[in-house]
Amino acid sequence: MKALLPLALLLLPILGASPAIAAERKPIDASPPPRVATLVVYGDDPCPRSSDEEIVVCARQPESERYRIPKELRNKRKTDIPSQSWASRVRTLDMVSKRGLPNSCSPEGSGGQTGCMRQFLEAARAEREAAKAEAEQ
Repeated sequence: MKALLPLALLLLPILGASPAIAAERKPIDASPPPRVATLVVYGDDPCPRSSDEEIVVCARQPESERYRIPKELRNKRKTDIPSQSWASRVRTLDMVSKRGLPNSCSPEGSGGQTGCMRQFLEAARAEREAAKAEAEQ
């Protein structure tokens, strides 16, 4: 216990229990900092006056810029430009998701076989019409 006493006396100034360190501390200012308002005024519009609670900073632009899109946003290129139209995307999604549905000619799903028969019949009809058109010429 006697060995810990000198160690505790050495640690007191480090931990802030010393009266000299406590006297150096300043009281915390409780008032909030002044509010700063940044405005853009156009043409001959007046800039609002600052008050004790608020600092007003005005940037003046020409009258022609009043109703325009800000310069930073005007010629901004889109990074997500679609490479194909929505109609093409829908067609692709329909074709991909049709697999396994009725009339899809797929070994997967409950109605895939009906599409295979339909494709076979359409191919046979096209062959017949081609042969008929060839015979007429």
